[in-house]
Amino acid sequence: MENKESSVLGHLVEATGEYFIAILDDTPEGFASERMIGMDKVRVGQIGSYLMVRQSKTEVLCIVERMWTETSLGSTDVHKIQLTPIGQFDRNGDFERGIKHYPTVGAELIAASNWTLERVFSDFSDANYNVGKLSSFESVDVYLDASNFFGRPTAILGQTGSGKSWTLTSLIQSALRCMPNAHIIIMDMHGEYGSKKTDDSASSPFPPNQVRCLDALELEIPYWLLTYSDLAELFVNKEDIHAPLQLAFFRDVLRELRIESNRDRSLGHITLDSPVYFSLDELREKLTVANEATDDFGRTKGPLFGKFDHLLVRLHSMMNDSRYDFMLNPKVRTSTDTLVDLMQDFVGLGEPKANVTVLNLSAVPYDVAPTVAALIGRLAFEFNFWNPKCLEFPIWLVCEEAQQYIPRESGTRFKEARRTMEHIAKAGRKYGVGLCVVSQRPAELSESVLAQCGTFLCLRISNPDDQEYLRAMVPDAARGTLASLTALSRGEVVAMGAAVPMPVRFHINLPNPPPNSRDVDFGEKWGRESQEVDVEQLVSNWHRQIR
Repeated sequence: MENKESSVLGHLVEATGEYFIAILDDTPEGFASERMIGMDKVRVGQIGSYLMVRQSKTEVLCIVERMWTETSLGSTDVHKIQLTPIGQFDRNGDFERGIKHYPTVGAELIAASNWTLERVFSDFSDANYNVGKLSSFESVDVYLDASNFFGRPTAILGQTGSGKSWTLTSLIQSALRCMPNAHIIIMDMHGEYGSKKTDDSASSPFPPNQVRCLDALELEIPYWLLTYSDLAELFVNKEDIHAPLQLAFFRDVLRELRIESNRDRSLGHITLDSPVYFSLDELREKLTVANEATDDFGRTKGPLFGKFDHLLVRLHSMMNDSRYDFMLNPKVRTSTDTLVDLMQDFVGLGEPKANVTVLNLSAVPYDVAPTVAALIGRLAFEFNFWNPKCLEFPIWLVCEEAQQYIPRESGTRFKEARRTMEHIAKAGRKYGVGLCVVSQRPAELSESVLAQCGTFLCLRISNPDDQEYLRAMVPDAARGTLASLTALSRGEVVAMGAAVPMPVRFHINLPNPPPNSRDVDFGEKWGRESQEVDVEQLVSNWHRQIR
């Protein structure tokens, strides 16, 4: 630690359990905003920078929240700063969160050197997971505690254009360098992490030998993997007057079909939600027979006559819509045996093997996207729930644009997706399933998921509702740090929680290569000769649902 008198910058004049107030000492030449302390140039009072309060061999690390000047009649200006304490160093020089011994008025204010800050992050550098550099000390590397970051739910939050995709890409690239046996699944909602059909030059930002990009439409996510609740949500209109009867009959028929279709297999006890094949055509046929059943040689309508009209119309419509073929009309996933291949591809154990599986969901129809998201989350959880070596094979599931299918509002369309992701957030770490939610609107994201997050990486956020919601959710009470959210540059992050030793503002390492999230340069495109657009081909693609 720095013990020279020259390092004293000021003294405490007020101390509370929440913050400290200090007066900054002037140099002989007056107040200097920059001072040389040893070999380091220190910006005194810079918002978000770090200073130390020293008293009786106790050193408390603080973050600068506010600076102002007070002038009294007949005297010079007095420069004051407000500090938030975030942790202290013990007699051995080890940093620990929380304050055991609060300083009193008169305690010395000293600079926090590069060496001091490096010591703070040293306990978090065991896995060598280097993710960036401090904004206030660009020579100091920032390390995350990999176990806490990946092992507990994590949130990456920021408005459009703040650098969420860059941040996620950089985090994964760094993880692959220092943890070569990682297993990561990305729900890619806009084709940013794989090849992009609207950009011939686009490719995955991850090493070719470590990533496998799968289009959801080509992978096929078959209907028979859906639970009873998923299927009911997909086909049954809860506002239909006959909905309770439809649900009861649908439940019995579904269980019967799952059992009958796999009677010759030694699969053990088959339940209503077992992931086993059954024929959707047979389901429609059974519903049709019940809907048209009559008694007394056709003179009397059966008890179920006409009760499934709306359900059958919706079922028939979706089965004949090519947009849903990847789910309702699979060409490859047509037997229970194919589940093994699907699960291998899903977690990167198929051919070729990969550390990162990118699931491109950009072409999934909007109305079934929540159902698909629920199924992907369930597959990730079930893989390790039934894996005897789950603790040796941890999985990290990334939910891009999470507010689209894990909303705060509990709507019918999102019920299953929200319930699945909330379950992973609460219980996933027990089975080695980590969760990362990426969102531009934290106020619209499930409160239960955010409440379980152990680490928050916050990029620029201007919306006041999102800022206020975030202040109520984050685990650390560094209000001044959060107040800087509107002033963050692209790729600059405020990190809080279990994966960092203290609230920290840093620049994320630039991803190399970057993700496919470049904004269209309107000025450049509109300023040159326009390209011809084949509208006939465009309409044909629209009709055939081909991008």
